[in-house]
Amino acid sequence: MRSTNPQDPHHEPPDLAERRRGVQSIDRAVAILRCFDALHPELGISDISRQTGLSTSTTHRLLSALQDNGVVRQTRERRYALGPLLMRLARGGVLPSAVHEVARPTMTRLRDEVDETIGLHVLLPTQERAVIDQVETRQPLRRTYTEFGVPIPLPLGAPGKVLLAHLAHDVQEVVLARPIPAATPTTPTDPDLLRKQLADIRAGNVAFSFSERIAGIRTIASAIFDAADLPVASISISAPTSRMPEERMERMAPLLAAAAWSVSQGLGATREGVRAQVLAASPAPS
Repeated sequence: MRSTNPQDPHHEPPDLAERRRGVQSIDRAVAILRCFDALHPELGISDISRQTGLSTSTTHRLLSALQDNGVVRQTRERRYALGPLLMRLARGGVLPSAVHEVARPTMTRLRDEVDETIGLHVLLPTQERAVIDQVETRQPLRRTYTEFGVPIPLPLGAPGKVLLAHLAHDVQEVVLARPIPAATPTTPTDPDLLRKQLADIRAGNVAFSFSERIAGIRTIASAIFDAADLPVASISISAPTSRMPEERMERMAPLLAAAAWSVSQGLGATREGVRAQVLAASPAPS
């Protein structure tokens, strides 16, 4: 028991003790939220208690507080799932802002390493993508993005293809059923060809574009995943064709994939969850 004597070196002021208890509650609440993922969208109290090491009474108390604030919700089976507050934040534009803030330092470091333009693209609710940021190369001849926020079909270019590859398989099929505009002579417009490309992309989380959206520009891209282990954005390296032979693109691919994963970790993604999500994105064996 802590001493209440102010002269005692072990004495802790009441306000400090209260702050410590508050921080502990936050840590425990975060531990509870980390239990939810793509494979476990709903959990019971005993499941959460076992994963966090918290007693069932403490778990129930914290879940009740989280539920009161809309952070979790109770399902019909009296289990728990992520709540409406988190969904509103994700859908209300908070997520792109978070992606931008986490990605920007990594984008700058990657630009300094390869000296080519680094782009950041987000997945839109319409199953399209949009450019939201770039860190430009210092080269006089450069790729510069100008269409910020403009929806771009996912099959056009590496940043969209890498996102499409990681969406649920049925969503991929919906996108591939749409007409694919031939933006350049090298745009892949055959859905079967794209399906083969998407399988290769999933294997290494890197997509290649050989002037498939903008003539004279080659791009490689890698997907970024969020705390639910779902694809939300992609990071790209783009340059004029004269500086992007296929051999250089292959050499830069591991650097790009590592940079994208660094951003994903910053958003709370896990290797196990992303692997499960990749399996879900793959077509069922025939």
